[in-house]
Amino acid sequence: MHRTRTRFAARVHRVATAVERRGIVATYELHDRLLANAASRRRYARTRPTLDEMQQRTLARLREDGYATLPLRELLPDTSVWSELEADAARFVSETEAGLALEREGGDSALRRRPGKEFVVRKYSRGAQLGLGDPWLRLGINPRLLDIANTYLEMWSKLEYVDVWYTPPADAEERRSSQRWHRDFNDRHLLKAFLYLVDVDDRGGPFEYVPRSAPGGELDKLWPWRPLGENYPPDDELAERIDGRAVTFTAPKGTLIFCNTSGFHRGGFATGDARVLATFTWDSAASLKALSERNYTFEPSNGAALADAQRYALT
Repeated sequence: MHRTRTRFAARVHRVATAVERRGIVATYELHDRLLANAASRRRYARTRPTLDEMQQRTLARLREDGYATLPLRELLPDTSVWSELEADAARFVSETEAGLALEREGGDSALRRRPGKEFVVRKYSRGAQLGLGDPWLRLGINPRLLDIANTYLEMWSKLEYVDVWYTPPADAEERRSSQRWHRDFNDRHLLKAFLYLVDVDDRGGPFEYVPRSAPGGELDKLWPWRPLGENYPPDDELAERIDGRAVTFTAPKGTLIFCNTSGFHRGGFATGDARVLATFTWDSAASLKALSERNYTFEPSNGAALADAQRYALT
């Protein structure tokens, strides 16, 4: 009798989960086609940003291949921006390495990790309260980056995620979770940026990407993107299908990688030195209303001057 009840309960759970997933997906599609994203597309159409030559080159590469790279200092020549980011990253690295040393000695640390992705230590993880005094938040809404994101997505985007990651050398022999090839499930209208804060070589867990695999690309039918989809194909099958087309981003400190991660990507399998990077996600209002939650809460400052697109990105 207990086994029968257990099987019945499991079946009820599966049915309830499937119904819930269908409801979430339906909500996403409604907001994408008719509600939230329609409004953000109108906002973008009324006030299209003017891109300079460097931004236009970055955008053209994104639209062709789904990724683009350049040194952050070329996009943002102001040396004070990089100096502030570098100093804050150094403090995060120092605190993280002290916490890891304490753990190796059997102590408890306050390092921020997420279940299933314990191989990444995060500066903020979830629930951070960030204001314009935070240099990473300011970078995420800097018009030099935000204008590229909005033009690529052809709508005003939401800054959904801001964080700094420290990935120590792996103690596992096999890739886990996001170290495997996958598509991000939370939006078809998506742009990420990774800013390397150390030199990253082959043993530093470099980011890898399959060009033209995002929705609309020639490889988009390989395990196609779906909201809340099962977006982790067998690695060996995917490797066979993409036939060596993946790009590995070994690059020096200060490199900025834009990419549409609804296309196939992986990273963070460090086997030599630790990898340290900042990461940002711009996506659509439909995602935040159905499939995503921000990892931070924005705390506005009195008298802070923000352009309309910046304010939209943060609210």
